[in-house]
Amino acid sequence: MKGRVILITGAGRGIGRAAVLRFFKEGARVAFCARTEGELLSVAKEVGSSLDGPSDADALSFLVDIASQREVFRMVNQIISKWGRIDCLINNAGVLGPSSTIATYANEAWEEVIRINLNGTFFVTQAVVRTMIPRRSGTIISLSSSVGRRGRAKWGAYAVSKFALEGMMQTLSEEVADFGLRVITLNPEATRTRMRAAAYAKEDPNTLKDPEKVAEALFDLASSTDPSFNGRSLNFSDLGLNA
Repeated sequence: MKGRVILITGAGRGIGRAAVLRFFKEGARVAFCARTEGELLSVAKEVGSSLDGPSDADALSFLVDIASQREVFRMVNQIISKWGRIDCLINNAGVLGPSSTIATYANEAWEEVIRINLNGTFFVTQAVVRTMIPRRSGTIISLSSSVGRRGRAKWGAYAVSKFALEGMMQTLSEEVADFGLRVITLNPEATRTRMRAAAYAKEDPNTLKDPEKVAEALFDLASSTDPSFNGRSLNFSDLGLNA
């Protein structure tokens, strides 16, 4: 992993933050982004990165709303300008939205979840894959969910966005297979994060695995060169790691 370039979205906390720290510790060059400045600054400080600009460290941090195509392109262009390539993209950014039935779901909330979880992921993926195709090398790993594979009541736009994410990545995997790229979705399953706590308020967080365990799974997938992973929709439990 030493010297390879990784881009991680939604890196301010939880799984994204844990992934930044894991890849950086292993010698990767890590670019990462988030929408919340305070959280992003905290992670940037841990890896010695200056916010949204040049850094002598092997880390770049960006205050970015991935639903803005202009902000995404600016970020990707800066990464390519500094390091010349992106070897692995981890699509982790996302929002939960309200727990509501489809019949009562607020239009504004629906649009916000789809804007970030689906459109934002599309903007980042498109920008990055355009740099990977000419090099005929790269891995894209997108964080999915069990409710993106089987619908569940009151998960609304979040579930729909994850279903769409799965479809987008399956489509992309076929389009880039001949270029040697790998496209993978990973359902992290129950993990101790703020989003999980919001979705399952009565759940004991001490019964859940740490985000660092998912970061380990992401690291293993990114480190692998096995082409058979392309197009796979994986669960954390499929990887044989202890929760």
